[in-house]
Amino acid sequence: MTKTTLTRRSLLTAAAAVPLAASFGPARASAPMMGASTTRHNRFVLGDCEVTALLAATMPRPDPHSIFGLNVSAEEFNEVSAAANIPTDAAQFFFTPTVINTGSELILFDTGLNPDAITSALNEAGYTPDQVDVVVLTHMHGDHIGGLMREGGEATFANARYVTGSAEFDHWAAAGNERFDANMRPLAEKTTMIGDGASVAPGITAMAAFGHTPGHMTYMIESGGKSLLLAADFANHYVWSLAQPDWEVKFDMDKSAAAATRRRILGMLASDKIPFIGYHMPWPAVGYVEAKDSAFSYVPSSYQLML
Repeated sequence: MTKTTLTRRSLLTAAAAVPLAASFGPARASAPMMGASTTRHNRFVLGDCEVTALLAATMPRPDPHSIFGLNVSAEEFNEVSAAANIPTDAAQFFFTPTVINTGSELILFDTGLNPDAITSALNEAGYTPDQVDVVVLTHMHGDHIGGLMREGGEATFANARYVTGSAEFDHWAAAGNERFDANMRPLAEKTTMIGDGASVAPGITAMAAFGHTPGHMTYMIESGGKSLLLAADFANHYVWSLAQPDWEVKFDMDKSAAAATRRRILGMLASDKIPFIGYHMPWPAVGYVEAKDSAFSYVPSSYQLML
């Protein structure tokens, strides 16, 4: 009996001997180029709740070193980026509001850049703005409150009440900020002001995470023995902020407080193995934190939250 040994070289040689048309049949009209695309929502169950992350927008931004790592050299920035296989001339930004369906209330955390984008993301996830019972604002930057109001002063979420941190609201109310004055101030009478440790709904607890803004909040979701942190903007990039918590970020208003907040929250997430949704993490924005010596790394979720 003759023994046949298959090798990569013999397989490639055999394939090359077969005409392409004979391999695949008669030629057909080519399919149209569709362009890059992705999903717009990611839904999973957490205990008795349904959690839906919404991709309200994504866009590239040039010159990321002008935003992240303001206190490190170009050489260090480039070395860290190369190790993570990401370019240094541009970054892809993601904007991820989140919906929590508790079974009795539909709670939206943050509203994206504008009302059309958040409405479109909600619709693709199977919701409409009038179904939202509560809108929670983690902080008052424009990419979080931009979807609150339509032109002409009409509230996007007509049936909702609003919740935000009192320290955050008070800061922006005194700041003379045009976006805040147009989008948030008209909703003040419908807004509940809260502090660290306050409950938004059963199992949803505010956690102070000051630094990015004066009253920036994260929110711990607990249901059926499972936990998830809605981490908002405590870390704005998975490499240049989360993995480098001491790097200064342009958008952090108090940079030393923001760095201390990052280390505290990252340490908690790593030690307790709690998953989190980061507003600006790479879509679908759900992951874990792993401690590495004095630093951290981002570990994207795979199927853990499907089980």
